[in-house]
Amino acid sequence: MASADLRKHLDKMGVSARFFRFEEHTMTVDAAINRLGVSRRRIIKSMVFVDDDGLPVLGIVTGNKRVSEKKLANVCKAKKVKRANSAQVKEFTGYNVGAVPPVGHKTRIRTFIDQKVMSFDKVIGGGGQINQLLEISPAEIQRLTMGKVIDISE
Repeated sequence: MASADLRKHLDKMGVSARFFRFEEHTMTVDAAINRLGVSRRRIIKSMVFVDDDGLPVLGIVTGNKRVSEKKLANVCKAKKVKRANSAQVKEFTGYNVGAVPPVGHKTRIRTFIDQKVMSFDKVIGGGGQINQLLEISPAEIQRLTMGKVIDISE
């Protein structure tokens, strides 16, 4: 899904979201913080993993945390999960690594949202392009992904 498609998808779903576009990349939490001047905790990371069966799993955590592979494996009832490689990320989400938004993926992905993400009115994550960010409410992320809110961070 292209960035314009993401915007259309959000409009169609009745989501109030805001996009930020920059000349430089925003592929990392540090880059996003430098561009926007916000707290590391308001930035979210949408990390794609693969379970034992090769199925995608999305873990969403605040920018000051990491996804615990052990916790994520437990909540999705897998022996183990591993980070998806860049080709898998593109295949499952339709986006490149560093641009993956928390919503609007090419395929439906089991999603787990760390409970700390839900403490904010708005969070900022990947916006579909490596130089674009998306501001969206965690409640909308949960609604659109049917994500389960649970402790998955370390």
